[in-house]
Amino acid sequence: MIEGRNTSPVIKKLDHPVLTYKDIPYNAALIFNAGVAKFNGKYVMAFRNDYGSVEEHRLDGTNIGLAYSDDGEHWTPESKPWFAISDGEIIRAYDPRISVIDGVCYLCMAVDTKHGLRGCIAKTEDFNKLEILSMSVPDNRNMVLFPEKVGGNYIRLERPMPVYSRGKDRFDMWLSESPDMEFWGRSRLVLGVEDVPFANDKVGPGAPPVKTDKGWLTLFHAVEKDTTRGKNGWEPRWQKSYYAGVALLDLEDPSKIIGYSKKPLICCDRAFEDGFRNDVIFPGGMILEDSGEVKIYYGASDTVECLARADVNDLLKLCLDK
Repeated sequence: MIEGRNTSPVIKKLDHPVLTYKDIPYNAALIFNAGVAKFNGKYVMAFRNDYGSVEEHRLDGTNIGLAYSDDGEHWTPESKPWFAISDGEIIRAYDPRISVIDGVCYLCMAVDTKHGLRGCIAKTEDFNKLEILSMSVPDNRNMVLFPEKVGGNYIRLERPMPVYSRGKDRFDMWLSESPDMEFWGRSRLVLGVEDVPFANDKVGPGAPPVKTDKGWLTLFHAVEKDTTRGKNGWEPRWQKSYYAGVALLDLEDPSKIIGYSKKPLICCDRAFEDGFRNDVIFPGGMILEDSGEVKIYYGASDTVECLARADVNDLLKLCLDK
């Protein structure tokens, strides 16, 4: 844990991961950055699996797996990977996010290609067939879809990566609109790195937003880089820390921020959260239950998938307190 960075007291973490490589019945090493939704009476999770050997600290490839749960805490993975995309141009797809819109599941994914990293939107009605609807130009990623149209258009948050115009790793959170999930535009800035006290490297979307009577409750990731840091995980050097943040966006114009917490919401502070790249929290799923409980699913250290809980009113208060 980085000194001075603490998980908010409104967050109650489960004391163990909900999914690790040991739970997967096929070749798996790192299980993280999952999208989670409630669909057809069950919780469904689409998770990233970087497979290889944990013992040898070796990674051989990436696929997307599926797991199901009746309570959102205890998960049963499918017997084989859901899919892996690889062809003459596409190298791999990863970091899925799930939004349910009008009874259809839409997935946003990052796709590495031979000509750059692209954001992909696909849909499925049964988690058997997957139809790709659109792919962005390079470089864009961390896309998440709002669960309903706003002002007649679909809305997505995203994190483009303008290396030349902003300088290396100076990335911000943006919003775009679409009438049909294929053509995207009217893009505008939502949150800049310079606006977040616990970021100096990049900020971007986390889990798809959920609707409340106060606004769109939104999780984001914030990255802080410290070049004095050395080995923090498998690699010879890892100098970044990722945190989860929370913000509230306007219901009618979600490019407008009503408020956001100036402190991290979730940080790495448990032993089971260490692994491949320490001090990394990435929220990929958020479910608002009828009881007012919010389930937050997050990848920890690019290694395991975890669960935290909070009361929706506590999260809103963090955003609205000045």
